[in-house]
Amino acid sequence: MSCPSTALIARDLVKVYRDRRVLDGVSLTAVPGRRIGLIGENGAGKSTLLRLLAGVEEPDAGTVTRPDGLGFGHQELPFAGDRTVAAVLDDALRETRDAVRELDRLATALAARPDDPDLLAAYGERLEWAQGHDAWDADRRAELVLAGLGLAGVARTRRLETLSGGQRSRLALAAQLLRRPAALLLDEPTNHLDDDAAGFLERELRRLPGVVVVASHDRAFLDAVCTDVVDLDPALDGPTRYGGTYTDYLAARRAARARWQQRYAREQDELAALRHAVAITSRRVAPGRGPRDNDKMGYDFLGGRVQSQVSRRVRNAAQRLDSLTREQVRRPPEPLRFRAPVPAGAADGDGPAVALTGVRVPARLALDRLDVAAADRLLVTGANGAGKSTLLAVLAGELTPAAGEVRRRRGLRAGLLAQDVVFHRPGRTAQDVYATHLGAERAERIPLASLGLLAPRDTGRPVGELSVGQRRRLALALLVADAPHLLLLDEPTNHLSPVLAEELEEALRTSAGAIVVASHDRWLRHRWPGRELRLHNGHPA
Repeated sequence: MSCPSTALIARDLVKVYRDRRVLDGVSLTAVPGRRIGLIGENGAGKSTLLRLLAGVEEPDAGTVTRPDGLGFGHQELPFAGDRTVAAVLDDALRETRDAVRELDRLATALAARPDDPDLLAAYGERLEWAQGHDAWDADRRAELVLAGLGLAGVARTRRLETLSGGQRSRLALAAQLLRRPAALLLDEPTNHLDDDAAGFLERELRRLPGVVVVASHDRAFLDAVCTDVVDLDPALDGPTRYGGTYTDYLAARRAARARWQQRYAREQDELAALRHAVAITSRRVAPGRGPRDNDKMGYDFLGGRVQSQVSRRVRNAAQRLDSLTREQVRRPPEPLRFRAPVPAGAADGDGPAVALTGVRVPARLALDRLDVAAADRLLVTGANGAGKSTLLAVLAGELTPAAGEVRRRRGLRAGLLAQDVVFHRPGRTAQDVYATHLGAERAERIPLASLGLLAPRDTGRPVGELSVGQRRRLALALLVADAPHLLLLDEPTNHLSPVLAEELEEALRTSAGAIVVASHDRWLRHRWPGRELRLHNGHPA
């Protein structure tokens, strides 16, 4: 055992899958006390980098130096389904309990041989490790961690196969927190966590003395936990590390991108000027061009000197042109952006766009009255199972309530982005799905690539080969390009990078029409510009 004092160091990592280079020369140094957030678009290499750091996969080039006791937080537990919760906790606490037993053994040995230098050194090393891992408080910490992650009511005798996916993920996270490894690597750790559990996790990670590296789309989590942010999206000098919180990162990223754009623009202006100068000056020294009539008197005397000077200027300009052409910075890539068309204005008619009266969906939703105005901004919040998705389905007309009245303006078109997206013909490409849904004329007028929700290289891929996040982005593209009067979004920032989520929120703030959003996203909720409806067990809270 060793105290968490060794850095996690990656040098020049390269990873290629088939013909795609996911990581290209990425380096990272993380020392104890630093908590590094990895961010970037889907496919930027966040999870790949974590797997390489953890040793789960090997890089095609480059090296990784790991501290002893590295922990990698998988979304699924590495245990068979017939194992119990108690077995997982015992495994997580085994090293800590072994350390306490070893200290007892060494203490007994020291009582007999108090001057033995080897015993004293071994005891000191074990004692330092045990203190760093709160070894004597481990069982109480286990109770606190389970309660903090919302697992206090789960019996220790429960078999893992009887737990929900969210419970299993939280138990896996609890096991890593109990181990207190020298370096902890986590991939989207706030998935399946409510606000209280996410806040608990943030506090626990801030207290860890070792290294933390986490890939996350959760902007509030990144802002609360990180001491550094590594952006794996394309940048002037490759992946960029920013010191500070997520808020600090946003400001620094804007400034860095502005500098990149300014440098690119300056170099392009200089290139254009050099090309012009070379072309114009070359014509002045074109071979075989004789003197004009009024130049003949001095041509022999001055011609050679002038021609020499002009030729030298041509050579200098050509050399600078060649050098700048080879060394110019590349054009800043267009970021994936949410360029939503402005939705059509409110449908014809007065009063609210949609009005619900006495709506009842048994065991799921009970609303006495809800009006959604033509330009409303309504945020629907609440715990899982509170009725948020049910309400959106009722507003969209996809779910008919058992009782009550739903009135919509004449001609109102509603569009719903559901949490689960399924395309029934997985062999069709994303572009084909888009064109079929919108019609050829509209798809040409609003190209899929222009919305910035799918990378151009992915528009020609079959939808069955797209990731869950990419399929959801395609569904969002279909929705916004269709410009409904009422836009209904269920967890819209799921599977979006932090930067794209920022752009989505800005688009929602400025778009016309009514927008209703159901979200757990704490960053979005804290900055929501409209009103909020909080649901609890299907009722307004």
